[in-house]
Amino acid sequence: MSEHVEWSEPEAAAAPVTAAVTPADAADAARLVAFGLQPKLQPARDQEYAELLRRYREDPPFARLADAVAAGLGLVVLEVSPRAGMAVTAAEDSVFAVRMGDYARRTAADSGDRFLHGLAHLAVAAMAFPRPEDLADDGYIGRVTVNGVDAFVRQACRRLEERADEQGMNTDPATDAPGLEAAWRIWVRRSATGATKDARRLAGSTTGIVGKAAAFLTDSGFLQRTGDDNGGTYRTTARYQLQVRDMAGSAAMAELLELGVVPVTDGTASLLPAEDTEDLELVADAGLPFHS
Repeated sequence: MSEHVEWSEPEAAAAPVTAAVTPADAADAARLVAFGLQPKLQPARDQEYAELLRRYREDPPFARLADAVAAGLGLVVLEVSPRAGMAVTAAEDSVFAVRMGDYARRTAADSGDRFLHGLAHLAVAAMAFPRPEDLADDGYIGRVTVNGVDAFVRQACRRLEERADEQGMNTDPATDAPGLEAAWRIWVRRSATGATKDARRLAGSTTGIVGKAAAFLTDSGFLQRTGDDNGGTYRTTARYQLQVRDMAGSAAMAELLELGVVPVTDGTASLLPAEDTEDLELVADAGLPFHS
């Protein structure tokens, strides 16, 4: 009997003491994730949100619980900070994932327009953060205009046309063929404005498509509208920087940036393309911040 007691006492002493997760903890973690799903909500303007962010940073068990809640919803946590809040992005299999095909179908029936909507989103991202240091700098704020994005895409289209001419490939592909080589032909044939009699731009015009992208990004908390000049002016948010940073290595982004036509103030190159970018394809459903 005494031997059993002597053997069992060290075992009991070695047992770790951990605080049990309470229903209140789980509710707070879910609440934090819910705040993260409200892209326009600023932590500085909501005391509860700010307190939950502080708890996340200072309480590792709570942080793991919140991460688990997010993962269970198919969300990827990009950053948790006062500047960005709980910034999350949807994994491909998440119920919160936005699909490029669904987005495009809400605006046009033509399947070829999916190229245009995807290209518009890629162009906004490329112009908002044209250099690697812009993405790396947490304090950097990018600025874009609707007309400026359209002009950039048309310049990229000219570069693609020149490249196709040089390679003897300047023939019309099928409209559902992948790649920017097909997308530029669709874009350049579309009117830039297509304004109606009352001066409203048509949704199917290229500036209309860029405007739709900018409005979507604004509603998603990625851009903030700052004025009406040049079709609409916008500034980037911390969440958008995180989103583009997460997607900057995609094949679609690399193919667009490989053209080297993103304007920057000092004349240096744009975002560096990923290695081995030859023969990369932009699929019909590509585009930030969407899943195929």
